[in-house]
Amino acid sequence: MRKPTDQPVIHSYPGMVAIVTARWNEKQNVMAAGWHSALSMEPPIYGIAVAKERYIHSLILHSGAFGVHFLPAERSEWIQRVGRTTGRELDKFSTFGIEYENGLTVDVPILTEAYIAYECRLIDVRSYGDHDWFVGQITQFYRDDERFLENGLPDFNRLEIPLYLGRSEYAVLDATVRRKRHFW
Repeated sequence: MRKPTDQPVIHSYPGMVAIVTARWNEKQNVMAAGWHSALSMEPPIYGIAVAKERYIHSLILHSGAFGVHFLPAERSEWIQRVGRTTGRELDKFSTFGIEYENGLTVDVPILTEAYIAYECRLIDVRSYGDHDWFVGQITQFYRDDERFLENGLPDFNRLEIPLYLGRSEYAVLDATVRRKRHFW
């Protein structure tokens, strides 16, 4: 039974984890972000929450750009590793064998394994508690068309999507998902 509690309860899981990249002054980093959201379609705008002490935080502030990526379930280990290590101590790209290409419109690494990726030019930063909310206009979209149906929905026969449950645990959306077309 639900009851009042004095403990903070942030219920945003299960949810997709976005992989964020940034580069500035010949340094680059990649991190996992559980708190992120599309904010506008016209113009296309995306937001990510980044703790102020994260190494990537200063890279985004100085460069004015970031990349957002969504990786398939077969890369869940990368998601976990980049979320649990700091770029201050090692080059996560070479250490974990993460391949990337340079962005087309902004100077960010774009992960080759992503089934969806965005290049974002920073347009706003707001502080909320222990995180900053970085808002970027999407300047370039990437999509692996082979993993999507003609109607734009994921093809779960070709794409397994990892969902973060919390506490380093994941579930997978795959072909066993039962779809409901209408709820009314």
